[in-house]
Amino acid sequence: MTTSLLSIKNLSVAFRSGDTVRQVVDDLSLEVNAGETLALVGESGSGKSVTALSVLRLLPAPPVVYPSGEIFFKGEELLHAPERTLRTVRGNKIAMIFQEPMVSLNPLHNIEKQLYEVLSLHRGMRREAARAEMLTCLDRVGIRNAINRLNDFPHQLSGGERQRVMIAMALLTRPELLIADEPTTALDVTVQAQILQLLKELRQELNMGLLFITHNLGIVQKLADNVAVMRNGKCVEQNSAAKLLSAPQHSYTQQLLAAEPAGRPRPVDESRAPLLTVRDLQVAFPVRRGFLKKTIGYRYGIKDLSFTLRAGESIGLVGESGSGKSTTGLALLRLIHSSGEIWFAGKPLHELNRKQLLPLRSRIQVVFQDPNSSLNPRLDVLQIIEEGLRVHQPALSAAQREQKAIVAMQEVGLDPQTRHRYPAEFSGGQRQRIAIARALILQPELIILDEPTSSLDRSVQAQILALLKSLQQKHQLAYIFISHDLRVVKSLCHQVVVLRQGEVVEQGACQQIFAAPQAEYTRQLLALA
Repeated sequence: MTTSLLSIKNLSVAFRSGDTVRQVVDDLSLEVNAGETLALVGESGSGKSVTALSVLRLLPAPPVVYPSGEIFFKGEELLHAPERTLRTVRGNKIAMIFQEPMVSLNPLHNIEKQLYEVLSLHRGMRREAARAEMLTCLDRVGIRNAINRLNDFPHQLSGGERQRVMIAMALLTRPELLIADEPTTALDVTVQAQILQLLKELRQELNMGLLFITHNLGIVQKLADNVAVMRNGKCVEQNSAAKLLSAPQHSYTQQLLAAEPAGRPRPVDESRAPLLTVRDLQVAFPVRRGFLKKTIGYRYGIKDLSFTLRAGESIGLVGESGSGKSTTGLALLRLIHSSGEIWFAGKPLHELNRKQLLPLRSRIQVVFQDPNSSLNPRLDVLQIIEEGLRVHQPALSAAQREQKAIVAMQEVGLDPQTRHRYPAEFSGGQRQRIAIARALILQPELIILDEPTSSLDRSVQAQILALLKSLQQKHQLAYIFISHDLRVVKSLCHQVVVLRQGEVVEQGACQQIFAAPQAEYTRQLLALA
């Protein structure tokens, strides 16, 4: 007989602003049993993360209010419990993996200090015993050469590596209930499979309950026992995973299951001159040791990368986290030091100084991987989206800038009425759309897209891909598309470069590589996808 760990009954959550109350979760009831996984799925903004944060009362009150409902953990009521009770539960009995690791990790402390803090506070371990536990857990979540990464700070890790550190921090407490909010969003398919296997093992080993929030229905199929589907704050369908995935009853669930990336990229005019030419691009990071931090060697972020890209063409950079994808994007933007040649529209970017690069900045835009870190929390959405216009088109009036921002928001599926809200008031997927609108508003010739759809649910992802394709056709945009989702790459990209640990494993026409991959690593990625 299973023991009920978490029971949510008739929960309603609302945000109060002055006299206005906006309800985001409406009469929700869920149950998670020991040793079982409940997957909470739905599009961004449906109330999944708000529900998860409410379990441990991590939302600030005010503005959050709870008009109705109860939350029980092992029979103990949490929603109205005193703070002292919650402190004994948080971390010790219920752990949480947050959606955005760069915000959750302390940028001023190295990885070892942050992991040790967890073991010291929650399990009372001393440093030497804790160090061995840390290394074992980092190895289990797929951090290569873990002993040499303990002194690294969060900004020195890739997005996927930061997510793995967050997962390790949650698992170190050996919780009875783990709440995982999109824990595999930033992970490539190889590490994703590894993390899912690890969660299965720990669930069995600890008889742990798991509330798994995701928009990836492939993960639901592999991991979940039961599924609850949310839309606009309400649970529209709830069933066992096997029944719900094989015979969905609600039209929205059917829509989610049908929303897979499809189609192929539109043809490119092969006679056009290259817009971007990259020759022997190389980025090396110094490895420093000792008291004086002397350089004892170099670690390559990317090595000997070459390609050409025409207007209206897309190239996909794929590979596991830490393989050099984002590093390549930063090097092409001249935001980090690199060697090799970068030619854009006939101009040698590798030879230009900062002042000479400024006129070209509006022609090359970027959408970063972590929208929460790249959006200024002190600016509202209108100010964020129109910021580029202020810099590059100062002659525009405030009304003209606002009108352009409204059009950009509509293009990416955002309600223009929300333009005076701040980033914290949006879901992760909505923040990503704000970042895409900010890049599009300047009508650039080249956009570097660093995992732009990783935090989006399948239905919105399909909309964004259709939008990117139509904009590419209309404006002859060139895309450098960084992703670990091979289905998305196949749908959008003409060329693909497979990277591993900074080196090019395989490169060529996208359809050709997907049909007949030559490298074993590429075949492995395709099999897992």
